[in-house]
Amino acid sequence: MLVGHVATAFLAKRVEPKISLGTAVLAAMLADVIWTIATIAGLEHASFNPGARGAANYLVISEVSWSHSLVMDVLWGGLFSAIYFASRHSLRTARLLFVVVVGHWLLDVVSHRPDMPLAPGLPARLGIGLWASVPATLVVEGGMWLGAIVLYLRTTRSKGHVGTIALWTGAALLTVIWYDNVAGLPHGVHPDPIGSLLVFAVFIAWAYWVDGAVVIERTAPAAE
Repeated sequence: MLVGHVATAFLAKRVEPKISLGTAVLAAMLADVIWTIATIAGLEHASFNPGARGAANYLVISEVSWSHSLVMDVLWGGLFSAIYFASRHSLRTARLLFVVVVGHWLLDVVSHRPDMPLAPGLPARLGIGLWASVPATLVVEGGMWLGAIVLYLRTTRSKGHVGTIALWTGAALLTVIWYDNVAGLPHGVHPDPIGSLLVFAVFIAWAYWVDGAVVIERTAPAAE
């Protein structure tokens, strides 16, 4: 998933307004950020089958257990939430961020074919394969994304036109990239971890920017 993961960050912001949207997006995308680093380091591997449509059909995963296995995502989530708690001293918020990080694995199990590992070294792989069907993905993941944006808009209001433009420009660009990933054909023989890392960094920075350009409607501490 892509916008499905970002949707969980928007929902986390709805549940706990004092979380910065940027921090929530980083938590939701942490497994993918780690994947880019692990792939660049040669620890993980994936490739494309250029003759198939639907991301679950053309994405061939051979090794992602350090970034995307359940055990490692629990570990990464624990580290992420511990760092947050140490700096912000909010146990409730740290727990929510832990759920967001680990939730990445659950959403990937729904969207991928059986290639999501339980732990490094274990042969078991899980996956339902939602991404094998473009129409089903547009309905399910697209519905999650739309619903999360609506809930976010009901929680916040923009400080001005810049905030509104920033939110909708980023959301539209993210939606286009997601649709291209889901319905289009891969643009190369292998995934590009460096390019992916840059894209993730841009959208995490966008989320921090958007967070500073809105006002939380209900009473809450300042964004962290």
